[in-house]
Amino acid sequence: MSATNSRKLRHVRLRKKVAGTAERPRLAIHFSGQHITAQVIDDLAGATLASVNTTEESFRKDPSNRANVATAIKVGKLIAERGLANKVDKVVFDRGGFHYHGKVKALADAAREGGLQF
Repeated sequence: MSATNSRKLRHVRLRKKVAGTAERPRLAIHFSGQHITAQVIDDLAGATLASVNTTEESFRKDPSNRANVATAIKVGKLIAERGLANKVDKVVFDRGGFHYHGKVKALADAAREGGLQF
């Protein structure tokens, strides 16, 4: 089985237990080869409350932004800032099937430092 398929299976198992509500939305993350995406999602309403993507103009200006730990820290701080602006301070962390180390851990720690509670 490929690494991508293994990650997708882990994500399916994880999503059986993790769901976002209005009180505790889901902080979902995704890493592609080049980009990082983070969203705060209310699954009951089917709405995205806040999102950050490295394809945004603020990230595109800096050519050193890649899908690495340094960029994950920036994304984590920004998603916390945007979440708090939308009155979201408690979230459920959805690691998207990725192992909790490296970029995933850096993004989560930065979001916690930014004010989100997991």
